[in-house]
Amino acid sequence: MTDQAVDQEGAELSAHPVAEDRFLGRTRELKELRADIERAGLDTLSGRKAPRARVLLVAGRPGSGRTALARELVRRVAGRYPDGVLRARLSEPDGTPVPVEQVARELLGALELPAPAGAAEDDLAAALRTALADRRMLLLLDDAAGAEQVDALLPDAPDCLVVAVSKGPLTGIADVRPCTLGGLDTKSAVELLTGYTGAVRVTVDPCSAESLVESCQGHPAALVLAGGWLAARPQASVSDLAKRLHAYTEDGADGTDGGPLSRVFRLVYDQLPGPAARMLRLLSLASAGLADPHTASALAGCSVDAARATLDDLVGLGLLRAVASPLPQYEVPGCLHPLLRALAGSQERPAELQLARARMLERTVRLLQSCRAITETDSPQFREKLNGMPRALRFPTPRAAAEWLRIRRPALLASVRLAVADGELDTLARRLMSQLVRALAAHVGTQAAAADLYGVHRLVLDVAERRGLPREKAAALLNLGDLDAQTGRTREALARYRAALDAGREANDPYATGRAMESVGGAYQELADHDRAADWFGRALAERLARGEGLEAARLYGRIATAHTYAGRYGEALRNWRAALSGYRRGGDVAASARALSEIARVQEYAGRPEESLRTCQEAVEWARRAEDARLQAALQLRLADTLDRLGDPAAARLHRAAAERMLGEEPAEDQESPDQGLDACEIRTASNED
Repeated sequence: MTDQAVDQEGAELSAHPVAEDRFLGRTRELKELRADIERAGLDTLSGRKAPRARVLLVAGRPGSGRTALARELVRRVAGRYPDGVLRARLSEPDGTPVPVEQVARELLGALELPAPAGAAEDDLAAALRTALADRRMLLLLDDAAGAEQVDALLPDAPDCLVVAVSKGPLTGIADVRPCTLGGLDTKSAVELLTGYTGAVRVTVDPCSAESLVESCQGHPAALVLAGGWLAARPQASVSDLAKRLHAYTEDGADGTDGGPLSRVFRLVYDQLPGPAARMLRLLSLASAGLADPHTASALAGCSVDAARATLDDLVGLGLLRAVASPLPQYEVPGCLHPLLRALAGSQERPAELQLARARMLERTVRLLQSCRAITETDSPQFREKLNGMPRALRFPTPRAAAEWLRIRRPALLASVRLAVADGELDTLARRLMSQLVRALAAHVGTQAAAADLYGVHRLVLDVAERRGLPREKAAALLNLGDLDAQTGRTREALARYRAALDAGREANDPYATGRAMESVGGAYQELADHDRAADWFGRALAERLARGEGLEAARLYGRIATAHTYAGRYGEALRNWRAALSGYRRGGDVAASARALSEIARVQEYAGRPEESLRTCQEAVEWARRAEDARLQAALQLRLADTLDRLGDPAAARLHRAAAERMLGEEPAEDQESPDQGLDACEIRTASNED
């Protein structure tokens, strides 16, 4: 695929055998940019060392070839930066700026560095600058919306180089000289056309080819559309297109500026079949400018097969770009997005546009349902739901569903953001967010998808507050609090949990209220405020007891006991552990009963009562044996050995250690962690998960 013709937002030539990996023209611009790398900066001239990376700016309107030039420059100088190249896009195809938080997170991910879910924009940007401080890297920041975006990501490392692509100057960043792009030179522009038309049509009429280039003003994206029109009409001559183009007026009847791209686009668009033209203009509604056959099918109200055929035809005309992907996916060129949006606004009624958007979101919801259902085929309910879906919405295997989710992730997240921003489709937006969370949890896992889930839960919170939905507000706050707690932001989590408690009470939702109380207690325990932790666990316990939830109440007795143990109140800890044990036994939970007995033995040992601890531990071993929990049995055998050593019976202690070694098949006990440490770690992990 040729790189010279258009920028990343422009229609590329993947459907045509055009000079793959070739770069045409821009010799002068490349020379100037390379010279700009070497020139002395203002800091050097004043005798100071440059504090930050140098910024080279490629400026030009979308479709001018600005990204192609930046990529070619990066390719030519990348060898001078041994730590590699980082790439990021700073705007969506429709011009919406990408938040710096999201860009910094993606760049940290490319460096295989942590980027905690929910971390503030400033923290992530600072982490990125720190990571780049000792590296010699090249950053390509494409489609920057303004200087603020670039400045936030600029490394504090003079050995790094930043190549930025923008529509205009980056005012506010020191020592930046833009390389502003005009049209391609005539020779390169004609060569670009030849890639579409073949050499014969240009050779027999070179004057018409040059006239066409002149009409397009050498604008790469306009030339791509002209070339696509000619490629689709093998019998047409270059002069035919040149004459048709001259017939179009200079003023933009579609509300645009009437420039060369606008005029060539109108010529190509006006000759599309009606259904194809309608699908094209409705694709301006596609989230993140990305569409697949399902998206196009839902927007236009046609079959998936018909949508794919039309999309491929539009790629051939240069009106769409086929994205390199295992699944069919297409991108609306950023340079055409304003034109398509203007057409949609002028030729479709607002109600029709809203209906098309709703159809697209509804299709996305159903695909996400199918994506999740394929992972739960053991469930008769989900199997029945899956079989009841149309064949076009089903995934053949869980792996295929996971691949679809991975590829469509940017568009899915953008769909959620747009649905929430719309404000009139909140019901669909809520369903979409719910299904996306479930699909991510099923295929990616809550830990791996934490950053995406954090963003989705924040949007759920926005909708809940806008619509006055306290139950959903409580759920969103609890989920956000959990993610904050998992990444060590305990005080932020505590604030979320308290707000969730208020929302749960407003909704009269006992589950949310009890869950929030317990989570508040967990946050206080993490902050080592064990008195408050025990108090809040007690409040949650009262809720469980009032609803007759015996096993949940037993678990909370255990959490209260743990708080008292950390505070050194062993009598209170024992009383609560015994209450927990009683609840587990009434509920028939043998494994939990064994764990509760092991904790009672541990607290008795802490309290200086080794004989009682020994008897309780022996009872716990019997319960662990009944529960078939070999790991717990081994840990208890080691604890018994330690207790017997303290009581002066080393022979019996050796027997218990040998029994533990046989159970675990591990090295001698001297190399193992103590049984207390092992149980404490298990307990802490369990508590963290419950929070």
